[in-house]
Amino acid sequence: MLKVQKIETFYGNIKALKGISIEVARGEIVALIGSNGAGKTTLLNTISGILKTRQGKILLEGNDIANLPPYRIVERGVSQVPEGRQVFAKFTVIENLKAGGYRLRKTHQYKENMERAFTYFPVLRDRANQLAGTLSGGEQQMLAMARGLMASPQIMLLDEPSLGLAPIIVQEIFRIIEELNEREITFLLVEQNAYMALEISNRAYILQVGEIALEGESKRLRDNEEVKKKYMGE
Repeated sequence: MLKVQKIETFYGNIKALKGISIEVARGEIVALIGSNGAGKTTLLNTISGILKTRQGKILLEGNDIANLPPYRIVERGVSQVPEGRQVFAKFTVIENLKAGGYRLRKTHQYKENMERAFTYFPVLRDRANQLAGTLSGGEQQMLAMARGLMASPQIMLLDEPSLGLAPIIVQEIFRIIEELNEREITFLLVEQNAYMALEISNRAYILQVGEIALEGESKRLRDNEEVKKKYMGE
């Protein structure tokens, strides 16, 4: 479904991604793991068009989307849920959701997506008229994911969904990710909790300083002694 081929992304003169290649098949959850500064968020931002790549291709179902404007990439079925949630704090919950579905506002899909968001995240229905900035961290994460769903994505780029959340909330967030995946959505997941990421995903890539250091089936990587020591604290 998604094939990234040897992309290079720079911050000024600093090469942040050094010829990275990854693949995500339809229906998979693929995890990106690595230390801070490894290039995980940079990779997601390059796929979604926020950052430009100087070299390489990003193929979505065979079509190159590299360096298209972000809204064009959203139109093609890619939705990103950013690190730190980044909800519109002074908007209500319903206004945040409307913003996520803006391009579909005149279609029948718009109302269907709104109902789908409330079905997966029922707490948001109860908070519909509450300012997003007054929600708990877990509720804001749910809102960020629901806002992403409003765009009718085929693939979601999730950046650190467990960051700063209590363990019980993390379990609920990952349960919803699994449910969405089983029913309809492919995921490319950046996650600092390596254990959870490898538990939920089919395959994973481990990034080090802008390059792929390891890749493979998540179960195999969970059993890798180097991965256990460096990323799982075992």
